[in-house]
Amino acid sequence: MAAPSQPHQATYDAIVIGAGIQGSFAAYHLAQRHRDTLLLEQFILPHSRGSSHGQSRITRSAYPQVPYARMMPDSFRLWKRLEAEAGTSLYRQMGLVVLGPVGDPELEGCRRSLGAAEFLDATALARRFPGLRLRAGEVALWDGTGGVLFADRALRAVQDVFRRHGGTLRDGEKVLRVEPGAVLTVTTTAGVYRAPRLIIAAGAWTGALVAPLGLRLPLQPLRIDVCYWREKEPETPSMGRAHPCFITLGLRQAPRGIYGLPSLEYPGLVKVCYHHGSPVDPEERDRVPPDTPRPNVTLLRSFISSYLPGLEPQPAVVETCLYTNTPDEDFILDRHPKFSNIIIGAGFSGHGFKLAPVVGKLLCELSLGEEPSHSTAPFAITRFPGVLRAAL
Repeated sequence: MAAPSQPHQATYDAIVIGAGIQGSFAAYHLAQRHRDTLLLEQFILPHSRGSSHGQSRITRSAYPQVPYARMMPDSFRLWKRLEAEAGTSLYRQMGLVVLGPVGDPELEGCRRSLGAAEFLDATALARRFPGLRLRAGEVALWDGTGGVLFADRALRAVQDVFRRHGGTLRDGEKVLRVEPGAVLTVTTTAGVYRAPRLIIAAGAWTGALVAPLGLRLPLQPLRIDVCYWREKEPETPSMGRAHPCFITLGLRQAPRGIYGLPSLEYPGLVKVCYHHGSPVDPEERDRVPPDTPRPNVTLLRSFISSYLPGLEPQPAVVETCLYTNTPDEDFILDRHPKFSNIIIGAGFSGHGFKLAPVVGKLLCELSLGEEPSHSTAPFAITRFPGVLRAAL
């Protein structure tokens, strides 16, 4: 009889490292395709150490970048399929407004992505959504498909359906090393596993995992201030559940963009965040001295005073989340340049959650050697020079 401390050993059709939303959807699609799949997560689930926790994320059709705009119809369809499979609601359609200067190229790109799109000037916006303001020379673009994805619920749902289709999820197992080969070997703190294909979707930890495989990916983890702002008059129709989501593009005072969601998570608190943060080691993300300056909160206070006068201009709650950014803020979805049975999904740069069903499908297709259902050319590793180090 084996000793209790003996490590697990098993062979699978596929292994996925990272049980955040991207890795979980990759595993889900593999299981749907009847591949015996192992999904590994270094932390005990549920956890708040990565990028997929929390109750809400924005979804939308409006996208200035054509590749993402083309993926969104497929993403909406796959979210609906997961809702049906899990028997739970994962999305609330509340609409979204995109705020920006008249003629801004990104705003125009969003308009094109929507086809017949409706612009609102300052008067029309204030009449329709009294809690939102515009400055002179600015307009709002209305995206009626926009709304809120329930993030924690979505992550549980995709993992539950994955297991229902025969998938194996092992949490609390940190990957120690990956040995390439026709059959790969993945050694964790609790087991040794083998498979002919591997998907790495480990968020902020991806860079450290692929470095021993000869890749130096330009991934920068960022710590984001997730801020919640109190309504001056709770229950008013101008805010709360009647309020749409919003994002900003091209505003001088917010060059990286600001986004907001209605008061769904905390009663009377509206989520408004700056779409950027401070470089951080993911192992140290929760060790923030209490007197650490928060310049992004200062920027948000100024924005709220001008654009959201129905909110108190001081955050009531500040939490943290991780982004893992690439230099161009586009994803990495590609095969390893030397080991074609290792697939990497990384660098989701704070806008990947809504696209996770499609990302997972693409990672699955790449791992099975199939032609991807959407072009992955914009997400190639080789767009970054000098990523491939000396051969192992």
